[in-house]
Amino acid sequence: MIINNEEFYKRGITYTIRSAVHADAKQLAQLRLQIDGETENLDREPGEALMNEHDFEQLIKNDSESDNNLFLVAVIQGQMVGFSRCQGNKLKRLSHKVEFGVGVLKDYWGYGIGKKLLSKSIIWADSNNLKKMTLHVLETNKKAVTLYKSLGFEIEGVLKKDKRLSDGNYYHTIVMGRIYE
Repeated sequence: MIINNEEFYKRGITYTIRSAVHADAKQLAQLRLQIDGETENLDREPGEALMNEHDFEQLIKNDSESDNNLFLVAVIQGQMVGFSRCQGNKLKRLSHKVEFGVGVLKDYWGYGIGKKLLSKSIIWADSNNLKKMTLHVLETNKKAVTLYKSLGFEIEGVLKKDKRLSDGNYYHTIVMGRIYE
């Protein structure tokens, strides 16, 4: 699905949220790799489950043509600084919901970019008659849990000792959902 571009301003930075396009593929491959190396909040170590330019071209094409997928990017002066994705399911029993994921470069945390990506995704999901949006968040990512709760997500469960981080310890993953009435 494709959405209209929208511009935002916060603390001296203007950024645009828009749908990913074919020409973004190379920059997305580089961005995802960089974000994976900046935080342990995501599932991957840097270089794991690597996606190259061609992989992103195909993903963007599929998402653009699908009614239940949404791929957004955040751009500042031509430089991609974040992305989000809602992935739906074609199976009838699961077609009412999407899974949300987001990544923003560490230098741009605190500018509301992740929140705007999620807010745009919520508006899209609501306008497309989806009934549920889900996400997974690491228990140590307290700011994200607070943000998700503020946007109507509830904790649905906990996956105990779900991820092992660089300190060698295991951490829980919180499963959250937002249900549309």
